[in-house]
Amino acid sequence: MTSRRPQKIEWHVYICLSRAGHYYVGISPEPHKRVISHNSGKGAKMASDQGSFRLVYVSKPYSDKSTARKREIQIKGWTRQKKEKLIKGEWE
Repeated sequence: MTSRRPQKIEWHVYICLSRAGHYYVGISPEPHKRVISHNSGKGAKMASDQGSFRLVYVSKPYSDKSTARKREIQIKGWTRQKKEKLIKGEWE
């Protein structure tokens, strides 16, 4: 019998742009799948209220959910201009 180690999950912060021009910031181990979920009306209420989303940014991987969540909260507090610089690669 072989023991299986739990697979290490990497988390990402992602930013989507809604059809209405609003940014949505979230975290997920699979951002592309999460956007599909948002676009099908599942997930966060704000996301389902905004309509279709386009993924515009995915962060480097974070080794744990807590660290990714802290970064998500930080980015959510940023101005639109600062988020756009991050998306363009002009800010970290």
